[in-house]
Amino acid sequence: MPSASTTVDIDVSPEKMLSVITDFAAYPSFIPEMKEADIVNSGDGTWDVCFKIHVIRSLEYTLRLVQRSPTHIEWSLVSGVFKSNNGSWKLVPIRDGAGTRATYSVDISVGMFIPKTVVKNLVGKSLPSMLGQFKRRAESLA
Repeated sequence: MPSASTTVDIDVSPEKMLSVITDFAAYPSFIPEMKEADIVNSGDGTWDVCFKIHVIRSLEYTLRLVQRSPTHIEWSLVSGVFKSNNGSWKLVPIRDGAGTRATYSVDISVGMFIPKTVVKNLVGKSLPSMLGQFKRRAESLA
């Protein structure tokens, strides 16, 4: 099961970063691979979001995201092409709260045959790129 974790410092408060993370409908506007992100169910700090992405081919999956605290979101797979897709965002205030150290972690297992080297390459290369896209989005809105 490929897993990866990446950390980046972002020049916005954890609250601002959290608002970017939970603005799922905006993902297609700043993540090129993301074609759609639709909330199919939401409750008190919980969202079921259907994502449609194009990475080598089109993929669709639904994640349940749960806000554990104002600085921690976890997710797990509800349905879709993966066998599992678990991960988290952890936000740590830096520079007296004016900045955020964001750590994005993901652990996935695909439900179809894709060579392990391809999956590791996608996770290893796309994760830092995606985190950079979140950083640019958050800082551009500040």
